[in-house]
Amino acid sequence: MAVKKIEHLSLEERRARGKQARVRAPLPAHGGWAPAADRPDPVKLLEDQDTTREPDLVPVRHGRMMVSPFTFYRGSAKIMAADLAGTPRAGLDVQLCGDAHLSNFGLFASPGRVLLFDVNDFDETLPGPFEYDVKRLVASFTIAARHNGFAKADVRAVTKAAVAAYREAIASFAGMRTLDIWYARLAEDELLTATRQAARQVEKERAARQAARGKKTAKDPLETRKLEKRAVKTAQKARTRDSLQALSKLGEMAGGRYRIVSMPPVVVPFRDLTTMYGIPPDQLQEMIHHQFREYRASLQADRRQLLERFEIVDMARKVVGVGSVGTRAFIALLQGRDEGDPLFLQIKEATASVLEDHLPRSRYRQPGERVVQGQRLMQASSDIFLGWSKGEEANRWFYWRQLRDMKGSVPVETMVPESMTFYAGICGWTLARAHARSGDAAAIAAYLGTSDKFDQAITSFSERYAGQNERDYQAFSDAVHTGRITALEGV
Repeated sequence: MAVKKIEHLSLEERRARGKQARVRAPLPAHGGWAPAADRPDPVKLLEDQDTTREPDLVPVRHGRMMVSPFTFYRGSAKIMAADLAGTPRAGLDVQLCGDAHLSNFGLFASPGRVLLFDVNDFDETLPGPFEYDVKRLVASFTIAARHNGFAKADVRAVTKAAVAAYREAIASFAGMRTLDIWYARLAEDELLTATRQAARQVEKERAARQAARGKKTAKDPLETRKLEKRAVKTAQKARTRDSLQALSKLGEMAGGRYRIVSMPPVVVPFRDLTTMYGIPPDQLQEMIHHQFREYRASLQADRRQLLERFEIVDMARKVVGVGSVGTRAFIALLQGRDEGDPLFLQIKEATASVLEDHLPRSRYRQPGERVVQGQRLMQASSDIFLGWSKGEEANRWFYWRQLRDMKGSVPVETMVPESMTFYAGICGWTLARAHARSGDAAAIAAYLGTSDKFDQAITSFSERYAGQNERDYQAFSDAVHTGRITALEGV
């Protein structure tokens, strides 16, 4: 077995590496994006993805993407991966999320039951250029701000806040000790404190503007209060989202035992899927237990022993998200000591990352393991039941995790400029922390520098890409209206 040689550069050598990267990819070069002359048909790229997805759910995916240019962007990671392939690279690689749009960040509970804010979707994770994640994230804020009807100045302010927060956070991590970076996190109390400070700053800036105009200032502007209240409400709601709450929503008593309710096409229990897939119930039951045994084997010993105290009660297919719709996704209801001790697990199909069409393939032959290992590397703390298994069919792989572990998300569509600007800041910080765990923060910080050249370039890129996204959305909508593809809206 070959032994990997680890290179340990001095801090000065790492900084020099970052500065030298500006020759390869000057900071302003990130802003001059334009679609390639041979750019693939965006609708064709989505159709290619559809060929391996559940046929009855493909129209649901299209319907969810039809809602707006923002929801279209959420499902278009494959399109953007092709567009990013031709963009400048500094040669400073990190573990990429691969789909780092603003809706793939949120709250969840650490094993110590502390609410954390972090990246929470890793279906496309892969090592690659740090710029890819930054551009995917920052462009998502431009698109979301436009969707919310913000003025041009506010759209630009939100966009710059995201990239500036990333650059400033990377600089901060570059000055930290290695273990301090690894242990860095954004917990509930720190998030609420930051929210209050941001609200107070908004209040001061508004007061200064009104004073300059000779107007009296409201003591506590309504929007400032809303910013604080929404943060508290989101955290409180997340704390209620656990397996017991999922049981109340997704479970029903039948024959003295809980089972998963049928809510097609979003939730279809396995008792109904036997007919759909043409698999006898006994054979399906054996397949489930075989998968479960393989998944358990991927866990470390203490967590495997904990999981063995639960038994599978029922399973169902469950539609999730936007971009993932159509890939195979299931939920499993497990029971511990009695009916009041449930555990819901989610089983999601893992395919090759969309980035693998343009970057070196994953070192992991099993896509489920690729997702799990990438998540563990990027997150400050990961689900104790995170694991993987191989499907019964050829070329089918899955990863497993808890369905609801105090998960909370921010309602982007209701955000106003002040709240989205704040959210852009914490997402930028969070992505920088995730990159600093796997990449060289000192080299990246030296490359980005202390000026706002990178901020300006990425803002320009995001504005250009938001325009392209709108054109792609229109092409997608036209394909639906002409019957080229089918969409089922409202599901």
